[in-house]
Amino acid sequence: MSEAPKFSPSEFITVVNETLEYGYSGVLVEGEVASFKINQGKWVFFDLKDEETSVSCFMSLWSLKMPIEDGMKIVVRGVPKLTKWGKFSLTVSSLQPVGEGSLKKSFEMLKKKLAEEGLFDLAKKRKLPEKLTKLGVVSSTGAAGYADFIKILNARWGGIKVSVAHTQVQGMDAAAQITRALKYFNERGEVEAIAIIRGGGSADDLAAFNDEELVRAIAASKIPVITGIGHEVDESLSDFAADVRASTPSNAAEMLTRDREVEIRKVRQNMIRTGQLIIQKIDQKITIEIRGGMENVWRKIESGVELVENELRQRMKLIEILNPEKVLKQGYAILSGKISPGSVVKITTKSQEIKAEVKEIYER
Repeated sequence: MSEAPKFSPSEFITVVNETLEYGYSGVLVEGEVASFKINQGKWVFFDLKDEETSVSCFMSLWSLKMPIEDGMKIVVRGVPKLTKWGKFSLTVSSLQPVGEGSLKKSFEMLKKKLAEEGLFDLAKKRKLPEKLTKLGVVSSTGAAGYADFIKILNARWGGIKVSVAHTQVQGMDAAAQITRALKYFNERGEVEAIAIIRGGGSADDLAAFNDEELVRAIAASKIPVITGIGHEVDESLSDFAADVRASTPSNAAEMLTRDREVEIRKVRQNMIRTGQLIIQKIDQKITIEIRGGMENVWRKIESGVELVENELRQRMKLIEILNPEKVLKQGYAILSGKISPGSVVKITTKSQEIKAEVKEIYER
């Protein structure tokens, strides 16, 4: 019989931890939180229990992306280890609440915290570009929600260059992948808007979108973000942090693009209005030109009438001057008839007519 290996306590713990890490790397454990506490503002300690036993858990506060408290049901990812004091524990790298009650509780706790920090303020929201040409999409390319989004995007207007970052959209790795994709688009700065897309699912399926690091990354994005997560009734903290929230992936596509048929109708209506305006302008020009011509004719008529009136006035004055009655009133007389010796002539004065016989005629 061979002799059993002999270790010092430190060597034994090292060998056991290597064995545990090799055999149970990234193990998932689900249970209820108990004895939750935070030490020195850096370290998180809690027990994960079921009806029969419990496992001690340890993690850094930085790794705690969703708030938890005693009584909540969670699933953790971690590596089993022996501490240098020989105590068995689970070093947790990430966790996620499970079950409707725990998810809701974590959601409300984190929502209150981030709202107090001003992450959801409406004043910080930005509008999406009106004429979008470059779009970044964060989604699982194999998901039905993504397929619906792209279909509607192309059917409505098209011509948009779409850059896609394929990520998981559920599970414990989803939030970190989506966060990295969001930062990638921001670092490159080649898109005008970012869409985070995920179709419907259960509360557990959508839990990744309540991850604190992801929510903060959305709020800090330099590029406007629109979310289309789940169904219309679903609500996530990512929705609150986004600049624009769509009710579904399909609705997100509608909000990002113009409707082709609507735009065609607008073009037609604009063409009709433009045609009517042109006709109106032509009518106005013709009317103005006709009015101007008529005014010129009328001015010429008025000028001609004025000339005639002046000429008539001059003739009237001349007639008045030559009026015999005016001569008679001045004391003169008018002699009419044949002027020869022995003839009878008529002499007209102002008030009398006189007949007289011509006796003699002398040259003057």
